[in-house]
Amino acid sequence: MNYVVPRLVVLALAVLTQFTSPAQSLKVTLLGTGAPIPRLDRFGPSILVEAGPAKLLFDCGRGATQRLWQLKIPLGTIQTVFFTHLHSDHVVGFPDLWLTGWLPTPFGGRSVPLRVIGPAGTVAMTDALRQAYAWDTSVRPTENLPAPGISLAAKDIKEGVVYDQDGVKVTAFDVAHGPHLTPALGYRIEYAGRSVLLSGDTGFSENLIRFGKGVDVVVHEVAAATEELLQQSKTAGQILSYHTQPEEAGKVFSRLTPRLAVYSHVVLLSTVPNLPPPGADVLIPRTRKTYTGPLELGEDLMTIEIGTSITVKRFVPPGKG
Repeated sequence: MNYVVPRLVVLALAVLTQFTSPAQSLKVTLLGTGAPIPRLDRFGPSILVEAGPAKLLFDCGRGATQRLWQLKIPLGTIQTVFFTHLHSDHVVGFPDLWLTGWLPTPFGGRSVPLRVIGPAGTVAMTDALRQAYAWDTSVRPTENLPAPGISLAAKDIKEGVVYDQDGVKVTAFDVAHGPHLTPALGYRIEYAGRSVLLSGDTGFSENLIRFGKGVDVVVHEVAAATEELLQQSKTAGQILSYHTQPEEAGKVFSRLTPRLAVYSHVVLLSTVPNLPPPGADVLIPRTRKTYTGPLELGEDLMTIEIGTSITVKRFVPPGKG
């Protein structure tokens, strides 16, 4: 869908913004929008950002490789992975991407080292993965696979510019994922005058707002639980304290005034496994208490293209369009 904004705003954007060709747009695909709960409709958190020649992956949760392949994107074309933090639901799909992306085309084909960028602990994690899969990686070269393709070039980072290549700039910033869950990062990606902010896992964060000023699109996590669960479980309340509830997210959006706000990494908690947790009918109205601007509840494989206009597309499986 094309996101509609008032005509006066469109005219203002036309005056203030240079024309950007489709090749210069910034494309964001929500590969997985879920949480640790193994839902088939919401895979683990992972976001693909395409900017010029770059395909950058932010987090690599459960099913990221399957989602990439649904889009017909060979895993080997992903050459840089950024982690927001090292909770298992954000990294559990990484060994699959790393190892399967090395296998021959059409679904693999990586022939250069995979760059891995993340908070403190990222290098230690990749070192441990090398050890865990040492037997597999030692025998694969006998299948004529290029040795550089299995290498991991990992780097622990702190707040600041962490990637600046081919006109694409990525800036990391600290977020508030609870006192015991540090370090945790968000990212701002800029290309050809377009920008997107990825919150990572966070509660309400003034630092996120500082780094998000003037951004086109904000992709932000959200969390909610049923009242019954909150009354029964102290753990549920603790989990929510490490995340952003809809009213809080709305305050963030109102401060940033992006062209579009999108929910991803949707943490929805319920008391009964077969009972649907809070959904759009709860998240959107609660957000509207503090924010009235453009808003989307993200879905797996939803694509947001940021150009002179913002286009949101939902994935339609082949044969169902």
